[in-house]
This record gives sequence, C-alpha cells and structure tokens, in this order.
Amino acid sequence: MNLPPTALIADDEPLLREGLARMLAQAWPELRILAQARNGREAVEQYRALRPQVCFLDVHMPGLSGIDAARQIGREPHLVFVTAYDRYAVQAFEHGALDYLVKPVEAQRLADTVGRLRQRLHAAQPAADAQALLERLAAQLRKPTAPSAEPLRWLRVSVGQSLRLIDVDTIDFLRSDDKYTRVAWRDEGGRPAEALIRTPLKEVSAQLDPRCYVQVHRAVVVNLRAISHVTREANETGSIHLKGRDEILPVSRSYWHHFRQM
Repeated sequence: MNLPPTALIADDEPLLREGLARMLAQAWPELRILAQARNGREAVEQYRALRPQVCFLDVHMPGLSGIDAARQIGREPHLVFVTAYDRYAVQAFEHGALDYLVKPVEAQRLADTVGRLRQRLHAAQPAADAQALLERLAAQLRKPTAPSAEPLRWLRVSVGQSLRLIDVDTIDFLRSDDKYTRVAWRDEGGRPAEALIRTPLKEVSAQLDPRCYVQVHRAVVVNLRAISHVTREANETGSIHLKGRDEILPVSRSYWHHFRQM
C-alpha cells in the first residue's frame, strides 16, 4: 500500500501557516501535514522527529531563518521556500535547484510547485543537493538590508482572524511599537485603520519609496501625502498633523531638515 506524502510547514505567522495548509489541502488533498512549526528551530526539531518528505520553510523567521533551518535539516526532504521578498528568488531557484513560493501565495504557482513535487516523489527522485546554494543564501541573508530596486507595493497585516493585503499608497504612517511596527492606513471607505506587524520599522522603511515616505523620528515614518500641516517647535523639532486623523506625530531634530524651509 502506498503511503500518503507528508510535509512540514514552518512560518512564524499563524495565519500564514494555516492559510498555506488550507491551500495545500485543495491543491494536494492526499498530502498529510505532520506539523506546523513557529520558527526555524522548531522546524528542525519537528523534522528530526517526524521525517516529512517535504518542508515548506518561510525564509524570514526570528532566530533561525528558513535557510539556516534547511542547512540543519540536510539533504533528505524536498525543500520549498516561502518568501515575501522577490529579491531572494534568485536565479538558482528559477533553474529548479530549489523551489519557492512568493507571499501572498498564488493558487496557480502553488499548483505548479505541487505538480513538480508529486513528480519527484512518484519517481523517487532524491532531493536536490543544494548545500552550497544554501550557504550562499545564508550569507546573503546576514548582510544588512539594502533598499529594493522596486519599492514595496503591498504590505501584509493581520486583522483579527483575517490576513489583509494593504496597498502601500493607503498607509498614512508607520510607528515602531516595541518589537512590532504599527501600521496606520485608510480602508476601502477612507476610514482610519491600524494593525501591528512583526517586521521591524527599519526593515519596512527600507523597502518604501523614499519620494513619498520619510523618517521623521527614530520610531516614525510618514507618508508625505497624508500630512495636513507641520508646526515648528523649540530646538528644531516639530509636530505633524495628518489629514483626517487626530493623532499628532513628532518630528525630532535629526529629521527636521525635511521641513526646514518652514
């Protein structure tokens, strides 16, 4: 009797883990998800305990990244990396040495990936020997984040039990909130909305269009189009008043040069 194929999903965002599991249930009904890991270290532990045939690994996880987890997992399973960053979909991925999915995961892309995995498992094809590539990717991930060639267009946020894709143009400001970033945007009706994301402010702001989004405080990035007016205060500091929002944002002395013509 043929045993059903097995898999592990690792992502630090529960909604994204569950969303991928639901999509896989539709695209690959016979697949058994043996475990869902919350980070890279858990992924390694769960793999060693359960030995699934396929591992879906989020590239960016706190602590141990998906790439580093894959290096520890070794050559036995087939690997699929899940990433919100197109720049990590390097040429080697396209050539088939490693498979990847870009968030938000599209049904057709997932179907193509499932088709390849099914074929490899049916043919008892060994997983690709990608240790050298994983070493290069791990080194790349450790480098400081550089601005993307293309500015970020969409941002994923969790609102209650749902995952929303926010058009970056609708964001009024972003504010660092402990280990999170608070995103303030306008919904479809133009009403103010807010949510927290786990990505640090520095990492998000590096991907925004610098012509529209400027840092005005060590903890605040604002959309210039959302500003109603700016008031000058003592010692070259100031306050930003937003269109249609009561919240007032601080401008620190280090960033007052954006408004120095006042």
